[in-house]
Amino acid sequence: MRGIRVAEYVKGPDDLKVNTLPDPVPKEDEYLIAIHACATNFFDLLQIRGKYQHQPPLPWVSGAEFAGTILSQPLSLPGLRTPSFKVGDHVFGASQGGYATQICTTEEKLRPVPKGWSFLEAAGLHVTAPTSYAGLVLRAGIKPRDFVLVHAAAGGVGLAAVQIAKAFGATVIATAGSQRKLDVARSFGADYALDYRQKDWTEQVKELTPNGRGVDIVYDPVGLIAQSMKCIAWNGRLLVIGFAAGDIEKVATNRILLKNVSIMGLHWGAYSYMEPERIDETWQGIFKLIAEGKFRGTCFTDREYVGLETVPAALKALGARDSWGKVVVSVPSERQTKL
Repeated sequence: MRGIRVAEYVKGPDDLKVNTLPDPVPKEDEYLIAIHACATNFFDLLQIRGKYQHQPPLPWVSGAEFAGTILSQPLSLPGLRTPSFKVGDHVFGASQGGYATQICTTEEKLRPVPKGWSFLEAAGLHVTAPTSYAGLVLRAGIKPRDFVLVHAAAGGVGLAAVQIAKAFGATVIATAGSQRKLDVARSFGADYALDYRQKDWTEQVKELTPNGRGVDIVYDPVGLIAQSMKCIAWNGRLLVIGFAAGDIEKVATNRILLKNVSIMGLHWGAYSYMEPERIDETWQGIFKLIAEGKFRGTCFTDREYVGLETVPAALKALGARDSWGKVVVSVPSERQTKL
């Protein structure tokens, strides 16, 4: 197979190289999958530098999210279960080694590609959709007529949050840092879109809510909780999703008391061992929205990335905030590559 193998930590994406590697051999409980598309994530940028909280022992193949076709089934599953997927099925998932032409992984890390979806669209679904669904539905308890403020609304989790909030009957106020990204957020359903580079954005948010009361939910993957306290409603819920701005915030806790609000975190990755029963519940909710036409893929379409050799450029676009949605790389078959 071909893949981006990391033998030592690198300074950045430009140092990544595509190598010819031995074909992976699946364990008894693993599927072998031909990868047709792989998606980029901020944690990929950290991992190749050795700065992520989950660092596999060197050497390893970079990347995580992918979509592709089942090449072989597991020989044995726990409890003598029958494999859910058969050879030829289209699946998406996330497992170490996504920047490659083949990957081995277990069934719990896979989901079926939704009907009518391309591999490119499905490759970017595994991380963003459940993060946003679990945050808004399981943690914040979103309900009809809520006003929801989504920061970085044109990003991968942001566009997922916009769609999920709209599907649950909320009014969505999106923020972003460029006109192009504001337009993208609106195209995915945001009712209002504000530039958070403007000093008075919190006042603008309040003006859009009934009687200037503020929003019911803040969805924050950036690190804007402290500022968002200025435009949160009584009994509001603030979701800490991430820290894309780079700084870990310190919040004045007296504001939490005075506004009677809740600040809650969302660590989707930990649900697999802390609340595993919630995973299928979350995916069932997501697939229901897809089937109802209320959730669509968020693949970045302004530029095309074809072949593993374009992964560095895709990661640079992601890291430079020079993109929206999910930056996904199309992976031609190995036979096509040889031709």
